[in-house]
Amino acid sequence: MTPAIPVLPGLRDLCAGRDGLIIDLWGVLHDGNTAYPGVTDALAAIKASGLRTLLLTNAPRLSAPLVETMAGMGIPRDLYDDILSSGDAVHQELRRRSDPAFAALGARCWHLGPARDRSIFEGLDDITVVESPEAADFVLNTGPWSFDETVADYEDRLNRCRARALPMVCANPDHEVIREGRKVICAGAVAARYAEMGGAVIDRGKPDPAIYDLVMDRMGLADRRRVLVVGDGLHTDIAGAAAAGIDSVFVAGGLFAEPLGLTSYGQTPETDRVTALCAAESQSPIAAIPALVW
Repeated sequence: MTPAIPVLPGLRDLCAGRDGLIIDLWGVLHDGNTAYPGVTDALAAIKASGLRTLLLTNAPRLSAPLVETMAGMGIPRDLYDDILSSGDAVHQELRRRSDPAFAALGARCWHLGPARDRSIFEGLDDITVVESPEAADFVLNTGPWSFDETVADYEDRLNRCRARALPMVCANPDHEVIREGRKVICAGAVAARYAEMGGAVIDRGKPDPAIYDLVMDRMGLADRRRVLVVGDGLHTDIAGAAAAGIDSVFVAGGLFAEPLGLTSYGQTPETDRVTALCAAESQSPIAAIPALVW
């Protein structure tokens, strides 16, 4: 029998003996446009407790614009210690070229994604962004141009990439995210389709355990048993934490609110439904919380 996953009102009781928290953004702090109620109070309480806090997101752009965006939502920079995006990780790999997969990519890149993600190319002087897959050595996938698009809208472009056997770097492994109360596709969904077509895909970000090595280094912490991951993505936050040997807490009011029968923000899910969902998805957080609450 699957052990029940406790549903707690907040994080406080889970943080005794901890040194740090790794917290997701979309679906936990905000919906892509608006901060969730109470998140600044929660972050302030976490900071007051002495815990180090790093925000970890599968955003396919550098983290500096994310800081500005959150500040505009009313989440000030002084409420967390650091922030790291999957875009940061990809940028680092493209700059260093120490990973053999990145070293082999070539210099001509076709960007599959919107202009808002172009910060990922800042300082990468050895890369030339070209206008078509036919002129490229590889494709950098940062996600859909429009939030209304589906994976099917990319079929022709993916076929063009596949015809040239272009390797794809996926800068956001998320398949979907909550934006203004609805699910929209991310780069990971497009990358998954490319992989189905036989294309080669290189991921950076959650749930890749390698990004947690970078996180722990950035946090200045060594003991993963004293760190806690907080996120709403069972296949990214929770799975990534498990792969990295870190405990996790599932935020029920994000991506999986609908299958949990939640109809309003902050609503407490039923323990049986959380346990059944996590068992069905083969994930084992140590607890669930309705929303980010201390």
